[in-house]
Amino acid sequence: MSFQRGALRKVHHKAGDRWMLRYRMTRADGKRLECREFVGLVRDFPTEKAARREIERLGLLARINAQEADTRIRFHALALHYLEHDCGPDALRPKTERTVLNTSHIVHAYLIPQWGEVIADDIKPLDIQHWLKTLHAEKGLAWPTISKFRGTMLRIYRIGALHQLVEHNPVLPVETRSNTDYKAILVTPRQTWQIIQSLANPLHRILILTCAATALRASELLALRWADVLWDENRIAVTKRWWRGSDGPTKTRSSEGYVPMHPALAQFLLAWKEQTPYAKETDFIFPSLKAQGRVPVFPAVFIADHLRPAAHAAGIQISDGYRFGLHNLRHSLSSWLVNKGKADPKTVQSLLRHSRIQTTLDLYTQGDGDKTRTAQGTFLREMGLATEKIQ
Repeated sequence: MSFQRGALRKVHHKAGDRWMLRYRMTRADGKRLECREFVGLVRDFPTEKAARREIERLGLLARINAQEADTRIRFHALALHYLEHDCGPDALRPKTERTVLNTSHIVHAYLIPQWGEVIADDIKPLDIQHWLKTLHAEKGLAWPTISKFRGTMLRIYRIGALHQLVEHNPVLPVETRSNTDYKAILVTPRQTWQIIQSLANPLHRILILTCAATALRASELLALRWADVLWDENRIAVTKRWWRGSDGPTKTRSSEGYVPMHPALAQFLLAWKEQTPYAKETDFIFPSLKAQGRVPVFPAVFIADHLRPAAHAAGIQISDGYRFGLHNLRHSLSSWLVNKGKADPKTVQSLLRHSRIQTTLDLYTQGDGDKTRTAQGTFLREMGLATEKIQ
């Protein structure tokens, strides 16, 4: 390999512009990687000539041109290798578009800025542990979020080991907390009915009722078309979610399926179908009237302009800046059915379509459609929707 002098570049940094020496190294597998070395601050070495003299003083050129140069892979290359092989179209376990975007964000926004220039095999478990703790203590990130960082980093090393790019995985002994300090605001059935009654728009009323009774995720709720309502089977098909302005796959494989439709809920949905200007089988059940039904209701606007004010009017205490939206109705139904409705935990898991019982409760039984419909009916009756059809 020919002698390298490297390329000097000024790099902007919040602590002051820096001189960085860029050069290339050959990895053990023959792949060429671009590397960078910090030379000094521009205010200390105002000209490139001065920076070059500092490079000579530090012996950087001798180090990068040494015959026994360290060609082990750096973390940023390992991370990019992971994104290519585990998040790309040829991945053994295909990821959803949202998972790929979230993982890429974690890698580029957090992991590479912190560890990018470090030799991957030189990163120590204790250093990772301290960094994760700092993210919580100083940056204010929640532990479940930090746990995702650890999981992504763990996977990066596993894929690297599979491809023989690293010799060990320093993330294995690292510990994080998976519990969160966040507590969802719960809404009682009576409060839910008060919210519904305070909404002037019938579209908003049926949206809240359906969400509260089915515990559908907001994205699944908005994706519903009239063809998804199986009137004769007393259930609603969940086959997609509305995400980034178009239909996409459900959050997990277990999310795809059906939710029960109690006769009381069916009556309200049927009444809305007779009233809505968009009642074709392919139309959205909860359309944006402003967009002439081409897309569903925009959830952020609905929550800010209608749901939160209605919740305040129902006596629900919501601090400024505290999370409250359609997902709180999902939490509320689960909590009420288990604690007040005395529903079987597995039935609640089946209703919420959680992939693991741990997400609902640490119990193992099997739920069925009759039980979930009965449980849903109990909730609707508590709201005051007592009809002869309610079991």
